[in-house]
Amino acid sequence: MEQARDFRVVALGGGVGASQVMIGLREYTRHQTGVIAVTDSGRSTGVVRGALNVPAPGDLRNALVTLSEADPLLRDLFQHRLAGTRLEHLNGVAFGNLFLAALAQMTGSFEHAVLELNRILKPSATILPVTLANTHLCAELVDGTVRYEEVSVRGTQKPAIRRVFLRDDGVEAYGPVVEAINQADLITIGPGSLFTTVIACLIVPGIREAIAAARVRGATTVYVCNTTTQPGQTDGFTISDHVAEVVGYLGTGSLDYAMINTGVPAAHVVDRHRREGLSLLTLSAAELSRINDLGVEVMATSLIETGTEARALWNKVDTIRHDPSRVGFELAGLVSAVRAAQVAADALDPSEAPMPRGFAQEGQATA
Repeated sequence: MEQARDFRVVALGGGVGASQVMIGLREYTRHQTGVIAVTDSGRSTGVVRGALNVPAPGDLRNALVTLSEADPLLRDLFQHRLAGTRLEHLNGVAFGNLFLAALAQMTGSFEHAVLELNRILKPSATILPVTLANTHLCAELVDGTVRYEEVSVRGTQKPAIRRVFLRDDGVEAYGPVVEAINQADLITIGPGSLFTTVIACLIVPGIREAIAAARVRGATTVYVCNTTTQPGQTDGFTISDHVAEVVGYLGTGSLDYAMINTGVPAAHVVDRHRREGLSLLTLSAAELSRINDLGVEVMATSLIETGTEARALWNKVDTIRHDPSRVGFELAGLVSAVRAAQVAADALDPSEAPMPRGFAQEGQATA
């Protein structure tokens, strides 16, 4: 079946995971909106937030630069991290984070700053914050204690996370984000840090409601599952645990598909990640059954890059990466299958119409 074209996509997540999805899909459509979490409080972003009182700029900057079609020198400038013995707190801060915060001061609002940066960097998708509120992510742990701010929520050597929530009342989803979701044909969630990126978007008031309304209109929702566990957030999790958390925050019946990697990297790559506390997530028949019991269909195929070299990341642990081209191909194929099923349904008596679900790959059965 030929891949669908020119469908409308909303990709929720962070500056890396959501960006990779949009990179993979831009061969098939230019109608994409990235909805990016803004509750990060790590070193570079945290310094800028504390000094200039803005929502987290880091993931927005990274998504804008990753998808930018501007001059390469400009892209490199926004990713450049300041370095110097006299910079004190600014040492290691990304220039783009400072630029976005300064632009917010100059224009009078974070909203205008983000829109201007979209204009300057010319990304192949519209990149928007999930909310304009300068709020923080908090977590209640299984022992009843509470962690405040994202950098503490994702910290290691602590009890497991029971739930996450936003610090402030009155937070609401950014209006243009809700509008984009309402018009979407495909809504992707992840990949990315489960609690501090993916669910950090879903808990913003107005997001889950907009997704539910979009599904009623005919949109398809897909959770692009991580390839590994993540220290401090999902230690000991299985694939079905990841999917269950997304369903729990999104709402039962609001997630159509889970896209799951079945590829296995070279043994030395798996060992390297295991030494860093990351375990490869694998899909068994039992896991498939548990996911189906959640009302979610599985798309299972190899989705990982073939490269084995480690990346040097700023204050983050590297993981096994999704291949954007593979992810984009599978998602475009899913849209084609859903559209074909809908055409067939429209031609039949409603009682005989096939459901546009149950899409499986590589011999994986769906229940």
